[in-house]
Amino acid sequence: MSELVIENLHVSVEDKEILKGLYLTIRSNERHALMGPNGNGKSTLLAAIMGNPKYTITEGTITLDGKNVLEMEVNERSKAGLFLGMQYPSEISGVTNSDFLRSAINARQEKPISLFKFIKEMDKAIARLDMKPDLAHRFLNDGFSGGEKKRNEIVQMMMLKPSIAMLDEIDSGLDVDAIKIVSDAINECQKETGMGLLIVSHYARFYEYLQPTHAHILVDGRIVVSGDASLVEKVDTEGYEWIEKEYDVSLVKEEKKAPISLGVCGAKKVA
Repeated sequence: MSELVIENLHVSVEDKEILKGLYLTIRSNERHALMGPNGNGKSTLLAAIMGNPKYTITEGTITLDGKNVLEMEVNERSKAGLFLGMQYPSEISGVTNSDFLRSAINARQEKPISLFKFIKEMDKAIARLDMKPDLAHRFLNDGFSGGEKKRNEIVQMMMLKPSIAMLDEIDSGLDVDAIKIVSDAINECQKETGMGLLIVSHYARFYEYLQPTHAHILVDGRIVVSGDASLVEKVDTEGYEWIEKEYDVSLVKEEKKAPISLGVCGAKKVA
């Protein structure tokens, strides 16, 4: 049983506080839907957990199975069992998908994975996501469409088998058929591994496929409402205006910003 515990988390970006005392616990086999208007801190939370250097944690704790995540480098967090499916996956020319994934898998275990087992598992994941067979030999996300990049994130998740997976709008850019394929793959991976899930999305259809066990609404850097899957339906039908009235909070208006990425240094560290 894995457990990710976040307590009183405060996170700033360029001296502007985004998260303002956030509490959240995610355990194995749970599925947490994280909702809220754009610009209120959802992607910030996931990036901070994974160790993006652009985000400064000024207060609070993050532990994974009792270990202090904040003391770990990005690659150490990944080895410990954390996975982030990014909203804007990085492109790495010159590094093939197979080389990237095999290196990442071998970094997590004492004995290197056999070539036969690796090829078998990767072929299975590629087929499960209905991607082209040559995926293994293509450079990581280089020249990929937006939908291919998102599916490739799930291929990586299936291969790495994390204990806690965080998916940041992994459904954006996918058509209806692709959303179903990705959802089924996520469900299958969780059933096989027992991983905990933290899922950010704006679309009720995606959550319908995933059936969250928990749902949270993040407003102005704090989780102000938590509940079950019925909370997703309420947001889908009523939006977020009722939260301002019932909980006396103000919705933060989104500012235009550049896509969030781990950048070249972060990508090299993972590889």
